[in-house]
Amino acid sequence: MKDLIEKINAEFETFKTESESLIEKGVKAAGARSRKSTLELEKLLKEFRKVSVEESKK
Repeated sequence: MKDLIEKINAEFETFKTESESLIEKGVKAAGARSRKSTLELEKLLKEFRKVSVEESKK
């Protein structure tokens, strides 16, 4: 689970960086990268939910 949380944190940092580039600098390509990052975050968060539910059953 620790690895999964590290991946979530890393992906969130990527999202944060890209979304700031879009908003502050107007880099349009950063918008696409930040949207891609949200999809990856969604996948990782679903995996976290699955793992955490399994852990709570133990």
